[in-house]
Amino acid sequence: MEQDIVSLIEENGPMSGSEIWEQIGGDGLTLWRTCKLSERLKIQVVGTQYLRLDRRVDGYARLSPSILREFLTYSVIGSIHDLEPIKKKAHALSSHTEEVSKAKLELAYRLVSGFVDRLGTELVSDNEICFIIAGDIVYNMAHDVPRPERSSGKLVNGSDIDLVVVVDDRFPDEYMKRLDSTIYQEKYQILMAPHIREEIDYIVKRLSRVREQVQFDSFRRMVACKILQEGTLLFGSEHLFGQIKAMLRDYGVVDRLNALERRARAFRKEAEKYLLQEPLKKIQEEKIYLFYPAEESEEFE
Repeated sequence: MEQDIVSLIEENGPMSGSEIWEQIGGDGLTLWRTCKLSERLKIQVVGTQYLRLDRRVDGYARLSPSILREFLTYSVIGSIHDLEPIKKKAHALSSHTEEVSKAKLELAYRLVSGFVDRLGTELVSDNEICFIIAGDIVYNMAHDVPRPERSSGKLVNGSDIDLVVVVDDRFPDEYMKRLDSTIYQEKYQILMAPHIREEIDYIVKRLSRVREQVQFDSFRRMVACKILQEGTLLFGSEHLFGQIKAMLRDYGVVDRLNALERRARAFRKEAEKYLLQEPLKKIQEEKIYLFYPAEESEEFE
């Protein structure tokens, strides 16, 4: 396999992991190991690694992108003897990732501002509401690799749009229902529209729910806090958004998440070492989850 990859790069120049896999085929773990262990190949990774929580991992902390996703989507592989073309392609890949992230962020803002306008000013006149964007987009790591949406199986354009909507405790139940219904309808429309095909994962909740979640005493609450911590304000009340961020600090959640991220980085090093050294059959039977991505969808269910 190594010679096949080297020949492919000699013919085409540096390639992404997914471009090589498309040509070579076979098992993704074997392909990644071959590239990592080769003395003739150089891998340059672009982007940022950040915390993701995974029930399958002791202590829950791992990094995103997964090793597989990082290799396929965010890595450039080229000849160790010709580094300049690798740098050039890596720069182009990084620029593309930033453009995809920006486009998804702009789409999210247009959607939110649009349906707030349709719901009317009475929705927010006497109450506070904030729309928080999270996930790949806030790290400038959104991708546009087609993938099946979980519920329908329809192909969507890569990274989903993670949206958390928080309202104050006085927010009327009737308005919450209208808000949830409007977002759901928008979610369905952009999922089905052939020229958009984007997936929104969202949740609408009161500030009182956030107060419960910052107790950080269950996996689901940990996931909710992690999403709020990484999130940025997309639309709505800066005051309410500031309250949420203050709660995360005051309850020690920020420090605990930072500790989990440090643990995740150490875990990643050990995972890569294990995946490079152990027999493939043993990995596939016992610990293949170290290689593949994890879903972090419990907050949106």
